[in-house]
Amino acid sequence: MSNGKNVHVKIGDNVKVISGFDKNKIGEVTKIYRNTGKILVKGINFKFKHIKPNTESDVGEIKQFEAPIHHSNVKLI
Repeated sequence: MSNGKNVHVKIGDNVKVISGFDKNKIGEVTKIYRNTGKILVKGINFKFKHIKPNTESDVGEIKQFEAPIHHSNVKLI
């Protein structure tokens, strides 16, 4: 029995988001997480991580990164 989920898209496919905050946006699949059924789409679902400075001389920053979304929330174009 296989441990991964069956995903209807593959890396390099252009997809359109059909639900959620980024609805109707189009992007390219860059990575697939088969164990969770999620995919990473270029330019979709940006999240922010606030990083505190470690020392007095360091400067804090806000990093922006793409978070994965479930494969059922996208449609292949």
